[in-house]
Amino acid sequence: MDPFDIVVRGTEEVVTVDELRQLLAAKTFSAYCGYEPSGKIHFGHALTVSKLVDIQRAGGKVTVLLADLHAFLNHKGSLEEIRRVAEYNKHCFIALGLNPQQTNFVLGSSFQLKPEYVLDVLKMATNTTILRARRAMAEIARQIKDPDVAQTIYPIMQSVDIAHLGVDIAVGGIDQRKVHMVARERLPELGYKKPVCIHLPLLHGLDGTVKMSSSKDNFIAVDDDPATIRQKVMKAFCPPRILKDNPVVEYVEYFVLPAFGKLNIDRPEKYGGPIEIENAAELRKIYAEGKLHPADLKAALAEALVRILAPVREYFEKNPGARLEP
Repeated sequence: MDPFDIVVRGTEEVVTVDELRQLLAAKTFSAYCGYEPSGKIHFGHALTVSKLVDIQRAGGKVTVLLADLHAFLNHKGSLEEIRRVAEYNKHCFIALGLNPQQTNFVLGSSFQLKPEYVLDVLKMATNTTILRARRAMAEIARQIKDPDVAQTIYPIMQSVDIAHLGVDIAVGGIDQRKVHMVARERLPELGYKKPVCIHLPLLHGLDGTVKMSSSKDNFIAVDDDPATIRQKVMKAFCPPRILKDNPVVEYVEYFVLPAFGKLNIDRPEKYGGPIEIENAAELRKIYAEGKLHPADLKAALAEALVRILAPVREYFEKNPGARLEP
């Protein structure tokens, strides 16, 4: 597959496509994604990790920012707690397929307290309105109703991160778009290049709400055991014939089909017999027509996810000390 096709598959938006093509043509390019270490790694994270794996396959260098200071600003715990979680997160990312020899794992506080970084944050702050900063942060902040000063600092720091990590591409969920647009507009004013931005869809949580989140307990953790995965999937929101906000359909589309190229659904003959689905359009069509029962789809998804996450379970069996203990 062409490197461009590898990098853009499954994305919701690329800003801009022409700039990305130019980077890929240069043969040497780098990308990063930042993660707040705040709990279990789940499928919402796995979607961006899979894109970083794609970028490595396409020949790019990858940096993972374990954003401890960002998590602190977003009220995710003490720095000591956050850094303990960051180490666990790093192991999850490796277990999900990132090549540890080709991935630069960086703790945010290792460079974000340096004078030159702080000065760039202050410079950008002088040219960014409070309204713009709050709008950029609105979709990812923990405190929305009663925001604090940290909420305006966060997106400015995230923009400066891109410059100080020296990367060409910023990867994130579509909820990061407003922050990334601040970076594209403001970084050139500080003498840095503007990044190409790759945005992935936001997965619905198991309850059908707009975003999978550990704080809402509506997620499948990548290190869940098979019994837990099956239990969570069978309880997931999946109304008959309904595609909108349906997490079960989404997980098949974004994880199972890319991983296996198909989804096998084993049904008794009286309910239509076994069926093999090879693409998302086919899945959406037969489900919307009522030709596929939610229980059959859930059962097939659960078994597929158990297989997909087998390498993660094997990794932690070999490295039990890497687990996040309660």
